[in-house]
Amino acid sequence: MSVNSTTADDAGPVAVPAEAVTPLIRGIAVLQRLTEADGTLSLSALERATGLARSTVDRITSTLARMGYVRLDGRDAVLAPRLMELGNAYLAALRLPALLDARADALADELDESVSLAVADRDGIRFIHQATRRRAMSLSFRIGDLLPAERTAPGPLFATEWSGEEWRAWRARRSADPEDRDFPAVPPRQHPCSDEEFERRAADAAANGWALDDQLIEPGLVAVSVPVRDPRSGRIACAASVVSHTSRHTAADLRDTLLPRLRAAVGAMEDDLRTAAPAPPGSAPSGLATWTGASKQALGREFVESLARGLTVLTAFGEGRAALTLTEVAQATGLARATARRALITYEHLGLVRARDRVFEPTPRVLSLGFPPLSRTSVAEIAAPHMAELAEAVHESTSLSVLSGTDIQYTARVATGRIMSVNITVGTRLPAYATSMGRVMLADLPESERELGPLRALTRATITDPAALTAVLASVRSQGYALVDEELEEGLRSIAVPVRDRTGRVVAALNVAMHAARHTVEECVRHILPALRTTADRVEADLRVAGRFTRVPLS
Repeated sequence: MSVNSTTADDAGPVAVPAEAVTPLIRGIAVLQRLTEADGTLSLSALERATGLARSTVDRITSTLARMGYVRLDGRDAVLAPRLMELGNAYLAALRLPALLDARADALADELDESVSLAVADRDGIRFIHQATRRRAMSLSFRIGDLLPAERTAPGPLFATEWSGEEWRAWRARRSADPEDRDFPAVPPRQHPCSDEEFERRAADAAANGWALDDQLIEPGLVAVSVPVRDPRSGRIACAASVVSHTSRHTAADLRDTLLPRLRAAVGAMEDDLRTAAPAPPGSAPSGLATWTGASKQALGREFVESLARGLTVLTAFGEGRAALTLTEVAQATGLARATARRALITYEHLGLVRARDRVFEPTPRVLSLGFPPLSRTSVAEIAAPHMAELAEAVHESTSLSVLSGTDIQYTARVATGRIMSVNITVGTRLPAYATSMGRVMLADLPESERELGPLRALTRATITDPAALTAVLASVRSQGYALVDEELEEGLRSIAVPVRDRTGRVVAALNVAMHAARHTVEECVRHILPALRTTADRVEADLRVAGRFTRVPLS
């Protein structure tokens, strides 16, 4: 599909409005192609996928990298966690995840099955929350994934509210894409059902108030879904589904045994929506004018200002800011009204924003901008590029670990090319009490929750007295770092800082380790600690964005 002259929606090609921002259209195309490729593409592959000139791709990816939305890794463009702020803005404006996710998680725990929340996205469904079970046979749908309505349990429910025009658009899409190639989250369709079959399922859903997916996505996958209705309008706000596989439940078994409990949970969700206080008017997010007031001279020739300014518009939305006027968008972003208007016209054309009664609202399609692959990003993956920069800056190896009982477990590592280096691999476990990373994580715990294990002397310097170790941990907690000098191994010195999630809880630790002859203790504190803290700050900033509506795995 060319991104220069037309864009495709469910009704077919539509001419680009004269006032649309062409660089913004091209930038969105780059982000969507990266999303479809699971977050990474070479610049040459992006050129082929978008139909853009290589020089244009280079300028767009350079701009996105400057904004922190993409990372350039050699010849590859890689989506970066900060891009999730676009999807976060939509999910915050929607409010449904914040209001309902606890109910979905509780139901998943009760049933020991995966539970999802999905909204309608034209003639598809898009996930806004996933509570999955960790099994060998697990489900891999991600927040933001788009599925064709006819191959899902929620689809017939949403179809009960379709207009005649929406049904015609659905039929046109099926005719144009008979194998569902435009839905990368599902396998290609091999045994399509007829239009009449889906119409019958929609009619049954209207009569029953629930719908089944009996292996329509792929063999073995079954689901039952119930609509969650908006108490004010009576229309479907989202659909809640219990998802399993046939080794545990047949579709009929889901209906007969789990549907009543799903309906009870949906009733509680609707009560929550009914009693929830209206979102207070939200103040505009801070920092939106970073790119709107930027100087072209300072940013360089490769920076596409119109793309950066246009993307800023999406971040103006949020909780208490679900529907904004043109004036409010301009005020929030610092853009001129004419510039904000052109960006909104572009987004409306792309289906990312809809206009209603002189206000603009983000649509679920905003989640197509990187959210699915990034929603599964782990702390280790978030930290890795920042650790590489740290290792290059200090010329020493750096590691990330998590606390596992009385041990630390290494989850990421960047080694330097020195002849004499610290030889530790990902997965290695070491006693927490004798390591710098272990101490910063232990220091964050109340004394009653600390598991120290036996305090054995690993070297002559190892602290083995419980009272002395408790005093050291109090000092670590106060100063915000730990330095361990030849306590784990003779000649090994390391310094570590904590990594905190968006709640302030320490979830990991970051360190720099070296031979004791290369840096004195004072040099570690004076020269390495500031770089270490800066790196931790960058990891935490990404973690705050990534963890707003998703659970970020530790490894």
